[in-house]
Amino acid sequence: MSSPSYVHGTSTTPLLGETIGHNLRRTVERYGDREALVVVSQGYRATWRQLWDETTKVALGLLAFGVEKGDRVGLWSPNRFEWVVTQFAAARIGAILVNLNPAYKTAELEYALNQSGTSVLLLSRGFRQTDYRKMLEEVRPRCPQLRVSLVLDDDWKLLLDNGTRVSERTLTDREATLQFDDPINIQYTSGTTGFPKGATLSHHNVLNNGFFVGEALKLGAEDRVCIPVPFYHCFGMVMGNLACASHGSTMVIPGEAFEPLAVLQAVGAERCTALYGVPTMFIAELDHPRFGEFDLSTLRTGIMAGSPCPIEVMKNVQSRMNMREVTICYGMTETSPVSTQSGLEDPLDKRVGTVGRVHPHVEVKILDAATGAVVPRGSPGELCTRGYSVMLGYWNNPEATRTSIDAAGWMHTGDLATMDEDGYVKIVGRIKDMIIRGGENVYPREIEEFLHTHPSVSEAQVIGVPSEKYGEEVMAWVKPKPGATLTQEELVRYCTGRISTFKIPRFWKFVDEFPMTVTGKIQKFRMREVAVAELGLQSAAAIRTA
Repeated sequence: MSSPSYVHGTSTTPLLGETIGHNLRRTVERYGDREALVVVSQGYRATWRQLWDETTKVALGLLAFGVEKGDRVGLWSPNRFEWVVTQFAAARIGAILVNLNPAYKTAELEYALNQSGTSVLLLSRGFRQTDYRKMLEEVRPRCPQLRVSLVLDDDWKLLLDNGTRVSERTLTDREATLQFDDPINIQYTSGTTGFPKGATLSHHNVLNNGFFVGEALKLGAEDRVCIPVPFYHCFGMVMGNLACASHGSTMVIPGEAFEPLAVLQAVGAERCTALYGVPTMFIAELDHPRFGEFDLSTLRTGIMAGSPCPIEVMKNVQSRMNMREVTICYGMTETSPVSTQSGLEDPLDKRVGTVGRVHPHVEVKILDAATGAVVPRGSPGELCTRGYSVMLGYWNNPEATRTSIDAAGWMHTGDLATMDEDGYVKIVGRIKDMIIRGGENVYPREIEEFLHTHPSVSEAQVIGVPSEKYGEEVMAWVKPKPGATLTQEELVRYCTGRISTFKIPRFWKFVDEFPMTVTGKIQKFRMREVAVAELGLQSAAAIRTA
């Protein structure tokens, strides 16, 4: 009989039982004169000691504005040095940092500020074509709890100067009251239905998750990690900033938002040893016409995560970008975020074909969503995770918390996965993304992986669209490689005889880009909406099913 799909990440390395501020202080004591933070777009450089001093000034400034332990401090900005400083400063005074998506519009901003009860907001002037100050002015009359707003570009010096009115003893006394289980971060999930939910995370959640991500990468003080992923998301602020801070590694930030050329330039000029990104970022870097101009020989490791990672892309990252020790991570905001990660010494097929094994001090099981029973190894089911990494809950939303975290403490991810006999986990899709065509279960990830083996395919995304005959039909959106021409007939021929007939897409759409979030996650719900409209499938979409 096959083993049950359950694993527990044992480790001889204990969890860190300390606050983020205490951990940062220890890093400063060990590596004070080493470079901590480089923000290329701002020409900013700081050693660990200088970064510590800056966080002290900002922490004092926030105290001067009356921020108490547990107060919510909003941060609405793309990637800048002020973001990193504020992240650590807020944690040192026990404030709860509310991450506001740089892509928010007025309705989303108003909702997040009010739902979290944000009293102090730090914001940049704007991002790309969006004027944050104008948007804030519009919603502020409807945000009664917001009492202070500071524009990073204009009021940063005011914030620092204000802190001179508060003694450092006040900060020391505040830090002494903090516990590692205190909440220090709210991140709003970008759900496709209903209002966003604020995943509430503690020092213990995010510090340990960042630490063990860094341990898996074997980070040290000599490493320089290029972080082009957004700070407002766990990928940037936890897997990036906290993994570096807990190991003394340098944080290298190419710019406010992802630009493939800026990343390649930063890696080469700053001699980065690690690079992070979602698959679409790595694809853009590999496909960039100037890719060959840059020396990427210093790269050793990094992380590809955030959405399913095509095997062919992973192989190219290892060979063409010199990232022989690149790892795959799997997780979600509600689990701080990482639950599984591939290892540096894992066999190639495991490193490119799975999301690795369970993280230290974390449990993972795969269950039958209908019965709640743990499935045998190799059988698909819903992935659930339990341990230190599971969020405290959704902010002021106990009903949503109970729906996601069961009575035994398991976080239900909504992802379909399998686990092999060695404990490696493979994500086969989202429960809601699984296509049921005429009674056959079709996993989009499997078809996407196959399409990526075509030499002219840069990226492929597969969705289900409504069908009156079969319930659902398979549709593929395909982005050709630069200069390549693809046709539906060519790809159908490529699929025929290589994958099952019912898996061959019925509909095809060739695109230059995909609808996606600011973090690079593909918005498949939006793809479905577009497909229904373009293919005239409204009547099929209107058919009600049990």
